Amino acid sequence: MPKVTELTFFSEGLKLKGLLYEPDDLKPGEKRPTVVCCHGYTGMKDVYLLPVPERLAVHGYVAFAFDHRGFGKSEGVRARLIPPEQVEDIRNAITFVSTLPSVDTDRIALYGTSFGGGNVVVATATDDRVRCVVSVVPVGNGERWLKSLRKHWEWLKFQDVLAEDRRQRVLTGESRRVDVTELMPGDPHSRQVIQEKVKAAETYTQGYPLENAEATLRWKPEDFAHAIAPRPILFMHTECDGLVPIDECYALHSKAKEPKKLVTIPNADHYDVYQFVNPDVFEKVIAESIKWYDRYLKADAPQERIAEIA
Repeated sequence: MPKVTELTFFSEGLKLKGLLYEPDDLKPGEKRPTVVCCHGYTGMKDVYLLPVPERLAVHGYVAFAFDHRGFGKSEGVRARLIPPEQVEDIRNAITFVSTLPSVDTDRIALYGTSFGGGNVVVATATDDRVRCVVSVVPVGNGERWLKSLRKHWEWLKFQDVLAEDRRQRVLTGESRRVDVTELMPGDPHSRQVIQEKVKAAETYTQGYPLENAEATLRWKPEDFAHAIAPRPILFMHTECDGLVPIDECYALHSKAKEPKKLVTIPNADHYDVYQFVNPDVFEKVIAESIKWYDRYLKADAPQERIAEIA
């Protein structure tokens, strides 16, 4: 089994917590390719993300999964999600792992799922230390995504709610908190998973700030996708995703340049990519991810191969 160590680093003065997974055959002084893993909108790293770094370590990688500011064990305003701040957390996580003795600083990659799948696109586009990236069921345009989850009249009403919250924030300094499903209402399957799995482990009893949604409206990872090349990016999405429509992934893929690859998983919904919901789909996701990392991070994959078409 991999060695797991809880570690602490700082991002813009806030103390963030993460778990480092190291292969059990790691020798003293040896450096391995490393993957930084990033969670999604609800911030439930411990609920659904950890099987990913664990499996990567089994396949010889060092992997690091951390809680963004405001989530999990990290400091910050509880459940507050401002996307550019999360990208800064990712950049600081890369800097942090680069200081660790088991990490090969020339072979660092990212893995992001759901909202984190969009965040890793931006982080990779703006940080040339990232050698390759995997983006799973990602959000490509925050406004388009939130609008897709609502009927037209619901969208108009939601905009009014956000406008009122903006006024109250400047008057009181506080954003009204709501249930996460008010921010991202999904299909029945997604709601069931959130109710049965996510909320059972949720520590954000006061809800999620409405300002998260306003910040999400301005977040457009697809505008950054073209800047990743010539570094390779793998996109994966579930065809029956009722929370993040597959068109989000198509948009990102269409704007990314080669080398790139798009994998669609049939008959699967959004949360099926997580082991605790659908182990079979998770195995497909992890197998594709490991093939991608093996191709572009292993010692026998020279840097010039990054210019190849996947």
